[in-house]
Amino acid sequence: MLFVVSRPGHTRYLWILLAGLCLLQTGCVSRRLLVQSNPPGALVLLEGEEVGYTPVAVDFTYYGTREVTLIKDGYETLKVMQPVPAPWYQWPGIDFFSDNLLPHRVTDRRRLSYSMQPKQIPPSEDLLQRADQLRNESRLGP
Repeated sequence: MLFVVSRPGHTRYLWILLAGLCLLQTGCVSRRLLVQSNPPGALVLLEGEEVGYTPVAVDFTYYGTREVTLIKDGYETLKVMQPVPAPWYQWPGIDFFSDNLLPHRVTDRRRLSYSMQPKQIPPSEDLLQRADQLRNESRLGP
């Protein structure tokens, strides 16, 4: 049996086993982005990939600049290059300890909030004038 300690030398193996189990129970870093918009319910594209409707939370692996696009009917499409800088415990070198050797899980949550502008609809008179102008230009040629 592995856990029977009958000789003094076996105690050392038990401690090594316990230390190994402790190392297997190390922490890791959980990264999550929460995207909110005013008004809520906008479609969110993160790096061109559809991730859901605001408010939406998305896990991510790497820090850096993210392309965030918000789309909603009746509002201007909003496209932002959003920097997501690494916290101090994720700097190169230090990140080895926070990812592998901490005895608990580290959570990094980022909240991104955006205000969308209502879409400007041109008056119908202007639209009709432009249509007439284009029609007249097409008849006359270049």
